[in-house]
Amino acid sequence: MAGTTGKQKTVRDMLLSLGLISLMAGIIYIFIPHDDSEPPLKRVDYRVELLTARRAAAYPVAAPQGLPTTWKATSVRYDGSEFDAWHLGFRAPDGQYVAVEQSTQKPTAFIDSASQGADETKATQQIGDRTWQRYEGDKYDALVLKDKGSTTVVTGTASFGQLTKMAEALKTS
Repeated sequence: MAGTTGKQKTVRDMLLSLGLISLMAGIIYIFIPHDDSEPPLKRVDYRVELLTARRAAAYPVAAPQGLPTTWKATSVRYDGSEFDAWHLGFRAPDGQYVAVEQSTQKPTAFIDSASQGADETKATQQIGDRTWQRYEGDKYDALVLKDKGSTTVVTGTASFGQLTKMAEALKTS
């Protein structure tokens, strides 16, 4: 009988310890500040990368000019080792993502990759003196301009209205 009482005390003590630890963890969770929101995106300065890309690329590299400061540049890269690939990502004023992608890669493969698999539609859009092709997809929509030697894709989660604003702002010098 003495062995049974000892085992019962041990189990009871373990349960009490577990309860106390759970209570302390709950109190710590409540009183220690924690923020579940997304961290703010940092604005990037893309001027140096743009100058580098414009010197090195085999095509006129496009970047927006005159966009309001509510458009926040969030990512930039130029890879001259394969297809002179230029990428410039933005957060639009409505919080959606817009990217400018350019490359000398074969248009079909490049458009599929840049637009996250969007499909070509029959719709075109006149922006300035150029005709852009519309693409629609589950993840991204896109405006595509096939040029001599390169392809430009303005793509993202934003509406065609926002994609158009970006395409209108693109300048090559």
